[in-house]
Amino acid sequence: MSRVLLSRFTTSLTSLKSSSGRLLPLEPVLCSLYKMSFGRQLSGMQRMPGSAPISSLGPWPKDVGIIALELYLPSQYVDQTELEQEDGVAPGKYTVGLGQDRMGFCSDREDINSLCLTAVQKLMERNGLSYDSVGRLEVGTETIIDKSKSVKTVLMQLFEDSGNTDVEGIDTTNACYGGTAALFNAVNWVESSSWDGRYAVVVAGDIAVYASGSARPTGGAGAVAMLVGPNAPLAFERGLRGTHMQHAYDFYKPDLMSEYPVVDGKLSIECYLSALDRCYAVYRNKIHAQWQREGSEERFSLEDFGYLVFHSPYCKLVQKSLARLMLNDFLLHPNPNTETGPFTGLDAFRDVKPEETYFDRDVEKAFLKASSDMFEKKTKHSLLVSNQNGNMYTPSVYGCLASLIATHSSSQIAGQRVGVFSYGSGFAATLYSIRVTQDHTPGSALDKLVSSLSNLKLRLDSRQKVSPPAFSECMKLRQDTHHLAPYVPRSSVEDLFPGTWYLTRVDEKHRREYARSAPSIELSAEPEGVRSTTATEQHNPSPAKKMPRIPATPEAPVSN
Repeated sequence: MSRVLLSRFTTSLTSLKSSSGRLLPLEPVLCSLYKMSFGRQLSGMQRMPGSAPISSLGPWPKDVGIIALELYLPSQYVDQTELEQEDGVAPGKYTVGLGQDRMGFCSDREDINSLCLTAVQKLMERNGLSYDSVGRLEVGTETIIDKSKSVKTVLMQLFEDSGNTDVEGIDTTNACYGGTAALFNAVNWVESSSWDGRYAVVVAGDIAVYASGSARPTGGAGAVAMLVGPNAPLAFERGLRGTHMQHAYDFYKPDLMSEYPVVDGKLSIECYLSALDRCYAVYRNKIHAQWQREGSEERFSLEDFGYLVFHSPYCKLVQKSLARLMLNDFLLHPNPNTETGPFTGLDAFRDVKPEETYFDRDVEKAFLKASSDMFEKKTKHSLLVSNQNGNMYTPSVYGCLASLIATHSSSQIAGQRVGVFSYGSGFAATLYSIRVTQDHTPGSALDKLVSSLSNLKLRLDSRQKVSPPAFSECMKLRQDTHHLAPYVPRSSVEDLFPGTWYLTRVDEKHRREYARSAPSIELSAEPEGVRSTTATEQHNPSPAKKMPRIPATPEAPVSN
């Protein structure tokens, strides 16, 4: 700080009293000093496009959440029925026991960098966004190909033509929870004093592969990119997050030279269900506290969620998880009606202890039956991507959110509360809620979001089916060439979807190079490279241009 500014600051501190002699609130004073000391200097500087002026920094932005969502899935899959036959297991072991019909997978042409490059660029193109309108970009992934260089820095190639290097955020890692942590960071950034008025982008991506055996059918791959900002059609409900963190070795990847995890299957299920119990209890307590402050003594239950989506290692576990939450409602209810309604005939389970029921078949069967109608109404449609593509790790729960949106009209989901349960082994979990906007008029933000995902089923059906032997060969190739350098991928690029980034080579220093297949006409006419930002293109403005954080008049009072 210069000597002149230091003198101004010291002088100002001596007059921090009102005319009555009382100390003034600190925050407005500091804001005033900041503007007094630096405002003149900043007035001559060029602002980044979309950034908010100092006079616009004020109260909470409204309805911060997910504005747009882009889902990328690999162009090939293996059929789980055929995989059952190839593996010599009982019919239905994968399709009924796990609830999985198809499993997407990547050849050696795709890695975590290429998946995220594809998802982010398609998000930007589909929504007509300029790269200088993004002020934060964060990646959630557990697919590590470099112990130092982040995926985020690779994605900055997309920003080069725009000249925008002022982009906060980095990679976030904890098994399947990293995407949710990155999303929370983005929401918190928009709601904080650090926000400069631009959008945040969150991308969750992973390649889930297992050694041959019983766990391999629970694999998958994909990436989800989300645009975060104010006035969102999917707004986060402030203060309503129930989180549980605990140490356990249920699923982990200690061998950095292998893509394959070490899995304790039974412990992993126990950790998942116990985290669900505890997150639900914390969430209930928080929403009860909110309601009590508003003068309501209503009891929260699953009925207060319009829909529920879950992290989905496999679809059957999601169905069991909803049943688990109904067990919680039943045990927490002071006087449940066991004569009629969803709790009919459940008297025998009134005194069970939740921690003793993780593998109790009688409890599981009874509450699966009791929650079957709720599952059909609130959760089943969210499993489209999980059933057809498998477990994507960090994007899994957001693939379920995309499936929910894709299988409903905007009028059906408008105004609904959506419960979201995210889980990552090790372990970390959160249950939070999103409130869907009421505005579903044609051309509204919600209408655009629903329209962008309306062809999801068509995209899934347009993938190429690969035989189980060819799938196994692909997995063997990935295993043999993992972290190999120098290396030139062998698989064809002809079957990749339009606009897919892919690996072209790894040099002797492990530096990776990528190219992009020709995008579809509706996205861009440029087959290679990053879409440039020119004056003739029509882009959506940054959120601050639509919604200043405080009224434009500097003298307006600030309220939080």
